[in-house]
Amino acid sequence: MTEPLGRVLVVDDDEVIRQLIAVNLQLEGFEVATAVDGQDCLDRVGDVAPDVITLDVMMPRLDGWVTAARLREDEATQHIRVVMITARAQDHDVRRGYEIGVDAYVTKPFDPNHLIQTVRKLASVSR
Repeated sequence: MTEPLGRVLVVDDDEVIRQLIAVNLQLEGFEVATAVDGQDCLDRVGDVAPDVITLDVMMPRLDGWVTAARLREDEATQHIRVVMITARAQDHDVRRGYEIGVDAYVTKPFDPNHLIQTVRKLASVSR
């Protein structure tokens, strides 16, 4: 049994997309947990202790912007690498993500191989 490449928390309110991301990362060798929205992410992040979080922007209860900002404000989670995955691809959206402090920005529809490379790079930096 080989050691996983890292632990990823996949956060998306769309079950199909959440599972697509999770399965692709698991096949690549990552340990994966999932959350259904930003609040679920914040509730679970301490238990999951991920190296990387993939975070959708438009979700109920707590959107990705607020979730990312709260992750960055908390000393216990500010080190976790965050990849925003969203259909919101305008320049001001991308800029907003980087101003909050996200580490990467992937737009939907996305190429699973590109996402895997992005997560792999970020996970290797945090280990």
